[in-house]
Amino acid sequence: MLLLSACTAGYTARDDAGAAPAGSLTVALTAAPSNLDFTTTSGAAIPQALMGNVYQGLVAVNEDGKLVPQLASGWQVDSSRTVYTFELQPGVTFSNGDPFNAESVKFSVERVKSAAWSNGLKSGMDVVKAVEVRGEHTVAITLSRPSQSWLWTMATLVGAQFTPNGTAKLATQAVGTGPFTVTSWKPGQSLTLTRREHYWGQPAAAPQIALRYYADPTTATNALRAGAVDVVAGMQAPDLLPGFQKDAGFKVTEGTTTGEVVMSMNNQKAPLNDVRVRRAVLHAVNRKAVLDSAWAGRGSLIGAPVPPTDPYYEDLNNAYPHDPAKARELLKQAGVDGSTITFSVPDLPYAVAAAQVVVSDLKKVGLNVKIKQQEFPAVWLDQVLTKHDYQLSVIAHVEPRDLLSLLSKGYYLGYDSSRISELAAQADAGDDASYAANMKKVVRRAVVDDAVADTLFLLPNLNVMRADVSGMPVNAPTTALDLTRLTKTGQQGDAARSGDAAASGNSARSERAARSGDAARFGDDAASGNPASSGGEGA
Repeated sequence: MLLLSACTAGYTARDDAGAAPAGSLTVALTAAPSNLDFTTTSGAAIPQALMGNVYQGLVAVNEDGKLVPQLASGWQVDSSRTVYTFELQPGVTFSNGDPFNAESVKFSVERVKSAAWSNGLKSGMDVVKAVEVRGEHTVAITLSRPSQSWLWTMATLVGAQFTPNGTAKLATQAVGTGPFTVTSWKPGQSLTLTRREHYWGQPAAAPQIALRYYADPTTATNALRAGAVDVVAGMQAPDLLPGFQKDAGFKVTEGTTTGEVVMSMNNQKAPLNDVRVRRAVLHAVNRKAVLDSAWAGRGSLIGAPVPPTDPYYEDLNNAYPHDPAKARELLKQAGVDGSTITFSVPDLPYAVAAAQVVVSDLKKVGLNVKIKQQEFPAVWLDQVLTKHDYQLSVIAHVEPRDLLSLLSKGYYLGYDSSRISELAAQADAGDDASYAANMKKVVRRAVVDDAVADTLFLLPNLNVMRADVSGMPVNAPTTALDLTRLTKTGQQGDAARSGDAAASGNSARSERAARSGDAARFGDDAASGNPASSGGEGA
């Protein structure tokens, strides 16, 4: 999945401010959803707005990147590690009043495996063999083989739970179990989330949150200063942050994401089909200079497309240190010094800035690089992602745990996936320890031995908000933006009072389950891993 810009109008004053309940907030975002149906539409924008807020799964990923119970209160894994038995939270209803139960889980999982789902991420459910209802609040899911990645997949949009009565108009009507409902949606402009009054768990802190979409980050920050929005989430203009950091009326948070900015090298096209040339490129590029230029020095150098929140992360920055002399030597060995390479660059500010540093660095070691700027998304997606008609390119991949997607057969990197397929299979079928160990071997083979691509840096999660706003997540370990605790100072009490007695009781159960974390799971396998992902484009 790629980080895209949105096509939206500039900001205006809040035209709905008078109608919004006291304590409501407005959040500025970049990528606007084209519809509300992530089962048929790829991209980050729909799950960013809806997952966790409107739709929920049996499990979720917390801010530290750990799996925690959500609609499931706990689960057992049998000795074969192929049968997962989930106990479900009682008293849960969908926003249309339908009960959530084991039949809902069976329907939702089987629907992913049907033709009704066309989003490529559905392949994460391929390993499911059968779903058995064992009681109103007990369901068993049998896998065809042990899989470390499957339970993690259940925490993504693929694991979202639906009611059969709520899927007829998914593109425009979202019916979920979450603490919000969608009460207004203006394509390309805004989406309004309103707190459910009879939610089964802890009520959302804010009565209403309006999401406003801005293509231009400067326009978004101007809206913040003008009071038209309360938060700019995932800020795309880090050079503007110092002004807010010096202003007591605002605050800035900086956390981590899963957004790896990857400079792809077409492994199937000369001269980059020669590993010596790819290694030379890795030694030639000064990644710290790229980070400084493209993202104002904010973010992390990680050396591989694996963020620190993944269990198989290791710092590989020293695998290919900046060494122009070594780069020149490798190019000479390959007989390509003085060659010309075309750099297909999407017309996104960070990509253009990164490309300029790369071109300068490669020229210093004897490679002539010609920039071919392409309209994004239309031209870049067609030429690079779909047709693989490129030599060098750069884009941010934001899908969590997408390593195996990047290395998959037929993907635009052109990597020979047979080099890591056996190791990846062993990892997925193993226990926690062997999973992490074998996935590290996958990373080392692809990134260190084969120099498949250059991970330039990891995007930070930058949020700017008014000083009286709290509850904004610092880290973004998935594409979902959890807005359930977002509030203005002094409004938390209203949220606590908004739930009725039944909701409060269920909230207590929910909080106990969340606090128990791994203890709520009766099995001894903490199944987490790399979901089978299409690496789909879109936002």
